Amino acid sequence: MVERLSPEDRNRLLPPLGASGWGGVPERDAIRKIWKFKSFSEAWGFMSRAALAAEKMNHHPEWTNIYNVVDVTLTTHAADGLSELDLKLAGRLDKLAGEAEVQRDHSEPVTCLCELHHRTGGSE
Repeated sequence: MVERLSPEDRNRLLPPLGASGWGGVPERDAIRKIWKFKSFSEAWGFMSRAALAAEKMNHHPEWTNIYNVVDVTLTTHAADGLSELDLKLAGRLDKLAGEAEVQRDHSEPVTCLCELHHRTGGSE
């Protein structure tokens, strides 16, 4: 059985993730990160690599993809909250994302490139 993180582990392990852009999810024992890639293809490539890594770990993210944006939430459903699996997968996803831009303020709306192109009259 997978166990939730202890308070000691949270105090030790969560601050470095916060520094890299992972943030707590209000009203859930979960963490979230939003990456903005240069294109849809880069976002999709990240998701493909992330899916393979998650499958190997048998731990799967909650995520959405809109054009160049990938929004990921991690929690361990079997533990009803954060576990070491989430932290390991977060670290792996950070490596796979490379130099993608990170949206650190999760209270701001997520804006993808297609919305920006639409506003400026450009093409996707």
